[in-house]
Amino acid sequence: MSESVEEQTPEERRALFRVVSGDPSPEELAALTVVLAAATSGGEDPAPTPHSLWGHPAAGVRRPLTVGPGAWRAQALPR
Repeated sequence: MSESVEEQTPEERRALFRVVSGDPSPEELAALTVVLAAATSGGEDPAPTPHSLWGHPAAGVRRPLTVGPGAWRAQALPR
């Protein structure tokens, strides 16, 4: 049913998978190799991209008005 390790060639021992029955074309084997490699690659997520604060909902809300001496200057300065 299965070959013993002594009967296998070095290429067969090194193979990641083997075809047990049928006669797949080289294209079919290449497609299977790509699918298996993608499934076992670990699926690492890409690094998260920093979000811009321009779209933050708080950007549309006005700051409270400053009252007192120099208030007109304080309204124009960023916090």
